[in-house]
This record gives sequence, structure tokens and C-alpha cells, in this order.
Amino acid sequence: MKKVALILAGGLGAKFWPRSTEKKPKQYTHMIGEGTLLQNTFERLENYFEKEDIFVVTGYEHRIITREQLPNINEENIIYEPFGKNTAPAIALSSHYIKQKNYSEDTIMFVFPSDHNISNLGEFYHSLDIAGGCAEYSDDIITIGIHPMRPETKFGYIQIKNGNPGVNPYYESGLKQCLTFAEKPDIGTARRFIESGDFLWNSGIFVWKISTVMAAFRKYLTEINERFIDLVPMFGKDNYVEYLRNIYRQIPSISIDYGILEKAENVRCVKSSFNWSDLGNWDELYRISMKDASNNVIKGDVISINNKNCFVMAQGKMIGIIGCDDLVVVDSDDAILICKKGETEDVQEMVDFLRRKHMNHLL
Repeated sequence: MKKVALILAGGLGAKFWPRSTEKKPKQYTHMIGEGTLLQNTFERLENYFEKEDIFVVTGYEHRIITREQLPNINEENIIYEPFGKNTAPAIALSSHYIKQKNYSEDTIMFVFPSDHNISNLGEFYHSLDIAGGCAEYSDDIITIGIHPMRPETKFGYIQIKNGNPGVNPYYESGLKQCLTFAEKPDIGTARRFIESGDFLWNSGIFVWKISTVMAAFRKYLTEINERFIDLVPMFGKDNYVEYLRNIYRQIPSISIDYGILEKAENVRCVKSSFNWSDLGNWDELYRISMKDASNNVIKGDVISINNKNCFVMAQGKMIGIIGCDDLVVVDSDDAILICKKGETEDVQEMVDFLRRKHMNHLL
């Protein structure tokens, strides 16, 4: 099996303001572990893919920081978007780009977000083995679903059912049929999902043949597909960048989930149980971080006295915090966030306010 990895490194991570900014989005920051989220993702994949078979798609404005953080990646393996249009255009562009790099249409493409935290890597790689094998065996779109550990309102869900091993032998190895995709539910719906036993967390990891995803774009996202077919002869030409920019001005902004997965009938899911987190906000980072005896997460130069259940992250200056409970305190060079724990999803509103007030120097 010839396989290739694509890391989706776009997006601004606004809910991690003030650490995540337009110049340095969250995937380029140190949140957990030794490296940045992007570096951690690349390192995980280096143990499964050949280095020359790992690609990254990101915004053109982040070309320098991407090269700095990933010195081991081949420069031609970094694919640049002129600006973000969600995941479907990023995957369409990358599929055509990778194919013209002498990869056949039967090459198995694995697509990974850059901002996830994953442990229990043996189980992770085992799930990739199953997904890759199924993608090679069939023309199916394969997703990775995570066995849910709790009712969670910040993740999407996949409803599954058992398949017939006589049709596909991988149904005996954790593969499931996909019935529906559900957006982030309210807490009551999330509880019902868990109680039913029919739902998994949607990890956002996808596996398919290059030919399979291209066929899906032809069927479900015709406009995007036609634009990128027109782009292929321009790869490597002097006016490629401007041509690509014009394409991005014309195509819709749409996710691969909404544009293809929710419509396609050939979607399958590998049920997995590796430790996984989609780092969507400060509350989620607090949940997965090591805590002290008072249930605090302290990062950086912090003096903490008589606090409990707090998340405090200092950068460049000392933070003193006394007698607080359930607070998130995060600083950057230009701003400080103080927020009640459990409400960090609303940091997006803070970012929207700053943008409306044209306070772009803080973004």
C-alpha cells in the first residue's frame, strides 16, 4: 500500500485567544507536550509515514513559521492556500497537488487535523492500519470514530451500525457503517447519544484513495472540483499564485463534512479507543492537563496561593493569583484573558468584539 499523509494546518483557533492570533494560530503554539500542536502532529506521523510522504496545507501568510517549526519536512511538501475557505477546498487543492507529485490515484491519503492531542499511539496506529486497509480494499470514504467517554457538547458525532463481513472483511476488525453525522449537540442530546451506544465522536481524521475523494468532489462539490481541475496545468507556473487566488475568490467556503461526508453513501467508520482530544478551547486544555493537589493547572511563571480548579498560563511576565476558584487566566504580550471556567467557548465573542472595533493589533 502506498500511503500519504495530509495535515490540515489552517484555521485561526480564535477560542484560544489571546495565545492564538492571526499571525500565530493555536496550531503553531505550545499548548501541551514538548512541541507545538503542529510539531506534535508531525512527530506522531513520522512514526507511521515516510517523511517524504507527509504534506501540510496551510495559509500562505504562515509559510515562514511552518518552515521554522517543521525543519525536517521537504519544502515542496508544504501546500499554501491564499486564504482559508474551510476544509473542503484545502483537501481538494491538496489532492490535486499531491497527485501531480507522481502519486497514483490508488495512493491512500490520510487526512489529519493539526490541533488534536492523541496518546496511546499503538491503538492510534492500529486504527490507521484498519482504515488504510479498508480504503485500499474498497472505494469507501473512511472516518475514524472515537468511543465516547462522556456526554460532550464540543465534539461532533457519528451514528454507526454493524456491517456484513461477507461484504467487507474489515467489518470484523472494527469497521462500521455510518448512518448519520451530527453537529455539536446540546447536553441532553449528547447524553442520549451516549446511552444509545450507537454514536462515536467524530475525530476529523479521514482516509481514502485519491481517486475516491476526487470522485466525491466531482459528484457533490462540482464547482470546487471544476475550478481545481482548471488549476492543475498551472502548477509550477509563474502565475500560479495569482491564478489560485482568483479561484479562492470564487469558490464557496465549506467543510468536507458538510460538503461530502453528510451526503455520500459510501462512508464507513473505524471504531477506535485511543486517547483523543480536539483542542477547541481553554476548558478542553484544562481537562486533559496534569493538575496539582488543588486541581489547578499552572503553566509558566505563576505564584498561586489558595486557589483551586484554576487554569493559569503565563508568558513573559509573572502572574500572581490568590484565593480564586474556577478561573481561566491566560496572558500574552498584548492582552490578558480572565474567564470563568466552563465559559471559554464564549472567547469567540471577545474576538468578534475586537474585530468589530478594528482592534486588529490584538488579533
